[in-house]
Amino acid sequence: MVYFIIIAVVLLVLIFANAKIVPQAHEYVIELLGKYKTTWSAGFHVKLPLIERIARRVTLKEQVLDSPPQPVITKDNVTMQIDTVIYYAVYDSKLFAYGAVNPISALSNLAATTLRNIVGELELDGTLTSRDTINAKMTSILDEATDKWGIKVNRVELKNIIPPAEIQNAMEKQMKAERDRRETLLQAEGHKAAAITRAEGDKQAMILAAEGERDARIARAEGEARAIFLSKKAEADGLRELKNAAADEAVLALKKYEALVAMADGKAAKLIIPSDAVELVKRSVVFSETAGIGATTDPAPDAPPPPPAPDPCCDDE
Repeated sequence: MVYFIIIAVVLLVLIFANAKIVPQAHEYVIELLGKYKTTWSAGFHVKLPLIERIARRVTLKEQVLDSPPQPVITKDNVTMQIDTVIYYAVYDSKLFAYGAVNPISALSNLAATTLRNIVGELELDGTLTSRDTINAKMTSILDEATDKWGIKVNRVELKNIIPPAEIQNAMEKQMKAERDRRETLLQAEGHKAAAITRAEGDKQAMILAAEGERDARIARAEGEARAIFLSKKAEADGLRELKNAAADEAVLALKKYEALVAMADGKAAKLIIPSDAVELVKRSVVFSETAGIGATTDPAPDAPPPPPAPDPCCDDE
């Protein structure tokens, strides 16, 4: 009975000693007598004691490989320091365990050589402006090369591109000159726009002033025309009324005389009056009394009285 208890205790100890729990997003590579047997996924597992062992613990999470800066020579013989960041994940634990002795080191060295090959085909300006192109090419090449290692390269990013100091100084000077040029162009365009705006404003002001003067002249001309029209209409209406009233010759002569007086306008002037009008005026008492004929000139002075007759008595002496 004691032996059975001892055997049971030993078996329990062996079971607990060989029981393993694989965490989530991890896999264990199991070997039987030095040969690959299976891959444990997440969960509870028990291996055979002494003959089975865990050859490799592999994480399936995405990992980051930060490569140190390395010198890279461009097509135009400029040496730059470039470091990369590689995002990868293991998708096959068996290939990752048996594909390469050190897959991560192999991936780092492969990234360095690939970067040198790609940048060596570009010039300095192309390297600085073609980050996306370099990233895409490196991702494609590394992903294809690491398939046999069980690694999936998701993306590659150029972290830093550090050109030589003299190149940096030249680039800064070029950038400053470009900014100065843009500033000059912007100022010139601003002055040009302001001058155009002022000229357009002056033009609009002159146009509006001319239109105002034109409208004022038109209004004055229309007013004068209206006044003349009303004056002529009033004269026509007066003549029509005289005609309708059947005025006699005396009244007509009076109107003629009033017209002559209006023509003279109170100023010294010679007026030539037809003889028939004078005769008609003389015959018309009403016209003479109304117009005051004879009052316009002073009457002739009286004749001086005759001298007294001589006195016979005194003159003889």
